[in-house]
Amino acid sequence: MSVSKEQVVEFLSKMTVMEMATLVKELEELWGVEAAPAVVAGAAPAAGAAAPAAAAVEEQTEFDVVIEDVGAKKIEVIKAIREITSLGLKEAKEMAENNQVVKTGVSKEEATSIQKKLEEAGAKVKVK
Repeated sequence: MSVSKEQVVEFLSKMTVMEMATLVKELEELWGVEAAPAVVAGAAPAAGAAAPAAAAVEEQTEFDVVIEDVGAKKIEVIKAIREITSLGLKEAKEMAENNQVVKTGVSKEEATSIQKKLEEAGAKVKVK
């Protein structure tokens, strides 16, 4: 028996907060993942001066490489994306056209290497 997305949404809508929390914990254990709360931009101004101090102590170890602009050499950028990600032509083209994240959670060295390849191909890239 197949369950539609609408049936799942309807079922979840009827659950209490406690039932939902229990379900989330069970799914985390089953799938081996952890549900992290979404970070809202500007959500921590009340932290005051403590936030910059904490940021200075804890150095970022994982980086995301994002295409900001493909530039004039779109084909070269798509080729570079395919080389970096092993994606197919269609997926690499969509990634380039939609200014998407090329790689997530990579080391600083790898992020710098990816940034260099994409910039050499003609793209404007940002490492976050």
